[in-house]
Amino acid sequence: SDRPGRLRGSRGTRTPDAMAPAASPSDWYNSLPPVCKAWGTACFACTLFSQFGLVDLRNLYLNWALVSGKFQVWRLLTNFCFLGKFSFPFLMRMMMIARYGVFLEQHTFAGRIADFVWMVMLCVLVLVPIPALVPSIQIPFFGPSLVFTLLYLWSRENPNANTSIMGMITMKAFYLPWGMLGMGLVMGQDPVPDLLGIVAGHLYYFLAVLHPRAGGARLIRTPDWVRGLCYRAFGVRSAPAPSYRGRDDAR
Repeated sequence: SDRPGRLRGSRGTRTPDAMAPAASPSDWYNSLPPVCKAWGTACFACTLFSQFGLVDLRNLYLNWALVSGKFQVWRLLTNFCFLGKFSFPFLMRMMMIARYGVFLEQHTFAGRIADFVWMVMLCVLVLVPIPALVPSIQIPFFGPSLVFTLLYLWSRENPNANTSIMGMITMKAFYLPWGMLGMGLVMGQDPVPDLLGIVAGHLYYFLAVLHPRAGGARLIRTPDWVRGLCYRAFGVRSAPAPSYRGRDDAR
């Protein structure tokens, strides 16, 4: 059977607590783990600055012709830093980073910041070539897709957690990505970016968890250069990833 909890070394199902009340907004912000804090801050800043005309989104979106022809390589990263203009979907995506992304970084990948960074990098590498490989799919900003990747991974790690959509529709966490996808459809959003995020998340989960659990080789290993980069950036050494083969995590 498809058992949960295999990205982390410890057992047990937990619900996200990153949105728990803090003494002050600054205390809450300072308590966030570094990767999600940096990404969330960049996303908020891009939306804020673009709203006031201080940032031209035409300089940030993913355009492979400009990446390859004019060597504007920053677009490979900046397209993940815009989640839309100030709106309800933007608010939901920011909350998903604060809940599910922070949970993954603080709990699922606890003490393994390099593994978390490598996971994000691999999912980015899955998403960015899509417009070049499939010309019919032209998505200028893959930020929402990456948010959905984190939601999907959280749902696979905590499939039996009780959750809800806006406090109205309750369901097991395993079905939450599909519930959020359905809510987006009702609101008239394009489902393709969210579906691509699910695909990227499932591909990572298959290679990191399902394939080793079935007896296959462990195909995803965090390179030493990523560990060194994270140590220089965050001053934290990562623990080695847990071994999955031959373990029994039945709950």
